[in-house]
Amino acid sequence: MEVEVKLRLPDSAAHQKVVSLFSSYHKKKHHQRNTFFDGAAGELSSSRAVLRLRFYENSENVKCMVCLKAKAVIIDGVSRVEEDEEELDPKIGYECVSNPRKLMEVDSRVLKRAREEFHVGEEGFIGLGEFKNVRNVFEWCGVELEVDETMYDFGTCYEIECESLEPEKVKAMIEAFLKDNDIDYSYSQVSKFATFRAGKLP
Repeated sequence: MEVEVKLRLPDSAAHQKVVSLFSSYHKKKHHQRNTFFDGAAGELSSSRAVLRLRFYENSENVKCMVCLKAKAVIIDGVSRVEEDEEELDPKIGYECVSNPRKLMEVDSRVLKRAREEFHVGEEGFIGLGEFKNVRNVFEWCGVELEVDETMYDFGTCYEIECESLEPEKVKAMIEAFLKDNDIDYSYSQVSKFATFRAGKLP
């Protein structure tokens, strides 16, 4: 179970202000490409699950992670989702993006679980599309903050995320910081994937 605080920033100006204020705590920056898949007969989505390939495209040394997510719930800016992931050869990952049916053949614990637990049929997997995300990571007050700029075909969203076993405590810390610096925010209501599937900004 992944538990994350998710706070939405209203616009680019608020995002830039947050990145600037946290600059002394900056750890790394990721350029992510997120591609999603379902069974051809909707086997995953009918069980509130989705398969994602995430490519970290920072440099020539591309990294790929395959992730199975299920039963996501967001309440008052805290997200809880069942998640299982592992690293995948990026060359194989890109081949699966070009030909999703290849996901049926790849030797991977997570892909095997997706195929078997959700009874994906002979038609295999289909691609649902993709979006890109620029993630700035900061180490601040003992936690790792992720400040995201997520680019969809229909617009851009800005968010602060923080994975924690004490989400209410961390959420209060981040909210206090934002209020002290006069930065507007709101609790995220839906996941990035849900926004992507809705085809419009929340």
